[in-house]
Amino acid sequence: MHIVLDETAMTAAGQGNILASRLIHRAHAEPGWFLYAPACALVEADRARPGTAEHLATLPGITVLDLDLAAALAVAREETWAAAHSRHAAQPTADRPEGAVIATTMPKRWDGRPVRVLDLNP
Repeated sequence: MHIVLDETAMTAAGQGNILASRLIHRAHAEPGWFLYAPACALVEADRARPGTAEHLATLPGITVLDLDLAAALAVAREETWAAAHSRHAAQPTADRPEGAVIATTMPKRWDGRPVRVLDLNP
């Protein structure tokens, strides 16, 4: 299972959201579970809740995704950097032919977008 944390999921994890915590635990403890933190979303999460970036970046099982050229071009076409980088990270790749699911506490923001969403609201 490949899951991209958007900035709302990252902030929720720092506030003790049980579903976000379970995802982090699974990515650390169970084979086949992968969590990704796009750098642009990580910056926005840290702006909303200072300390979030350092905390998440140190957790085992979370891979921070750099802003490479393809991601930068995707970001240039979108409204916010965080959402654009998260959406880009969820797209299919050679390693993830089915793409990834975006974990979020704001699922409505992804309506009409070609992504699968995991709602982290209890």
